[in-house]
Order: sequence, then C-alpha cells, then structure tokens
Amino acid sequence: MFSYRHGFHAGNHADVLKHMVLVQLLEHMLKKDKPFWVVDTHAGGGLYDLTSNYATKSGEAEDGITVLWEYRKDKSIPEAVRDLIKQIGVVNDGDTLRWYPGSPQIAAQMLREGDHLRLFELHPTEIKLLEGHFASVKRGVSIQCADGFTNLKGCLPPPPRRGLVHIDPPYELKEDYRRVVQTVADAAKKFPTGTYAIWYPEVARRESQQLPGQLKRLAAELPKVDWVHATLRVKAAEPGGKGLFGSGMFIINPPWTLYDQLAEALPWLVETIGQDDHAAYTLEAQQS
Repeated sequence: MFSYRHGFHAGNHADVLKHMVLVQLLEHMLKKDKPFWVVDTHAGGGLYDLTSNYATKSGEAEDGITVLWEYRKDKSIPEAVRDLIKQIGVVNDGDTLRWYPGSPQIAAQMLREGDHLRLFELHPTEIKLLEGHFASVKRGVSIQCADGFTNLKGCLPPPPRRGLVHIDPPYELKEDYRRVVQTVADAAKKFPTGTYAIWYPEVARRESQQLPGQLKRLAAELPKVDWVHATLRVKAAEPGGKGLFGSGMFIINPPWTLYDQLAEALPWLVETIGQDDHAAYTLEAQQS
C-alpha cells in the first residue's frame, strides 16, 4: 500500500479521459448561479511537473497530453478536448507544456467564490504536496488527511445541495473495486441528486472488468438515475496481461449534454492518441 505515485502517470491517456469528463461536468454546473461543492475522494498531489524524474521516467505524458497540446491553437478539434487543453494552459506559460494539473487544481481554477472544494488524500507524501500546493489558499478549499472512501458519506449532502463527487482511487488493492461500489451506494442514499464521476483502469484483472456492470446494477437500484459510461482504449493489452491499456469513466446523474460531447471527442481521441490497431472507445448511456 502507498506505493502508487500519480507523478509517474500524470498526463497519460487515462488522465486525458478522466479530466476531459471532469471539465465538462464542472462547465455544466457553473451554468447555474447557485454554488456547489466538489468532493475529491483521492485527490493526489494537485499539480505535477512533467519535467520531473517521475514523469520523464515513465514518459506516459508523451502519448497523452503532450500529443493534445500540439492542437492547442486548432479550433476544429472537439469542444471537450479544446476545453481540457484550455484548463491545462492555465498552469503553463505560453506554448511551453511543463505542468499538468490534477483534478483538485482543475476544479480549483474553475470554481467561483462561494463554491467549495473538499479534498481527501491518505498517501503520506501526496498529502504534503497537496497541502503545500494550496497553502496560500485561505478559503474555498478544505483538505483532510483521511480515507476518502470512509469519509465521503460524512460530508454529504453538501450545504448548497448541489455537488460533484470525483472518485479516483489508485486501485492498488483488489478491495478498492468493491469499496468504490459500496461508497457510491452509501453516498447516493444520502445525496441522490449529486453527480458521481467514477474513474477506473482497464487492465487484465477480473475486478476491473466487472466494475462497470456492478455500477450499472447499482444505478438501476436508485430512483430515477441516469448514467453515462465511456471507455478509451489506446492499445492492446501487453503479453502476460500487465499494464494499463485503457480506462473508463462511469458518471451517475450526468448533464444531458455529456453524451453528445463524448460522442464527438472519443473517436477523435482514438485517432489521435491511439497507439495500435486495438485502440477503440465505447460509449453508452441510460436515461430514466
């Protein structure tokens, strides 16, 4: 446990999918004047240096955000991709790509005065980075060194009764998959109108393959719940079943615009950052 460091993976294809969806969810919530909360159960360090030893050792950003960055001035790319690149640009200087914002930083730079960002992180190194990153922020952000799975239910429903819950564990342990489902089930009982965005890895592991079906069954048990499920696979699984070849996002109570935005963006991403003939996407939805 605690071996996972997101700095190795920052800006990779999984982050592209995850944060593209996150930006669209935030954009939708910002259309209403009423404030809202964002709760991130596994916040990470907040901001990642793509020139650090962690990032250059893996080189994963080279096949993800680095490719998309070349399209930053192309107005013909899908809107959802363009919106993501815009948020990446907020933390970078001019045309130079050095920094990659994690979900806490993306949310922080999009939220308004009156909105609130609630962050949980348990990793001893990541929590120090997170606290240091937001040290100068005096209001609108609260950080807790705690297990986001365990503590999510206690902060729901948020006072404004509007909220987005981002669930993005490292899935180091098989138990994480089970805990995702149980956490969402418990949270949705307390805050049924909240939007829940759950990321998961596509790896050669039974628990990963079963998770989308478990979330669909959970959603079916909730009253009048819509969902969108999107996956992005960039390559074939490696021999021996090791490695991350894709990822998925399962969104409960999504905005009605999300499906069409992803229908435009996902095929483009397959063509742009797909690494072999096995690159593909899936997109499905359920409306109550």
